[in-house]
Amino acid sequence: MAVALVGLPGAGKSAIGRRLAQRLQLPFVDSDHVIEDRIGCSIRDYFEREGEARFRDLEQAVIAELAAAPHGVVATGGGCVLREANRQALRAGFHVLYLRSLPEDLFRRLRHDVKRPLLQVADPLGRLRELHDARDPLYRETAHETVETGRPSISVVVNIIVMQLELAGVVVPPDPGPLPD
Repeated sequence: MAVALVGLPGAGKSAIGRRLAQRLQLPFVDSDHVIEDRIGCSIRDYFEREGEARFRDLEQAVIAELAAAPHGVVATGGGCVLREANRQALRAGFHVLYLRSLPEDLFRRLRHDVKRPLLQVADPLGRLRELHDARDPLYRETAHETVETGRPSISVVVNIIVMQLELAGVVVPPDPGPLPD
């Protein structure tokens, strides 16, 4: 089984992905961590030194590798859907879930985060609104399903995802055992 999570920065891809993988007893991979292991520095440092285009090239290579042998739960970087090749690879190799949050909810979560290069601007909420407007259609195009992650807790979102995966036939629900007479 292979599930990929897409969505804006702060939507919960890593946190929800870890918990979902535990719940489904599957391996968890964060594509950003794969990239950082490969480059030997933080994405923020690489982004500043090499630029966004070089980072996106590297990200595309990692997504292609993960999609070539899909298994487990994969959390992707927020901008991976910007490239058509990534959208196609994800959709073909994984059951893709779009973790959707409103920019205001994301800002509430990320207002003190200094690790995300695209949010190191004078107006991070405005930037999140721009990112949402530009990327929401791409996330929707890539995803098989959308899950709202604005207010519910991680455990509630994981329960919703498991139910959706069961309904989609991606996860087989546990056998409840014999029914009483």
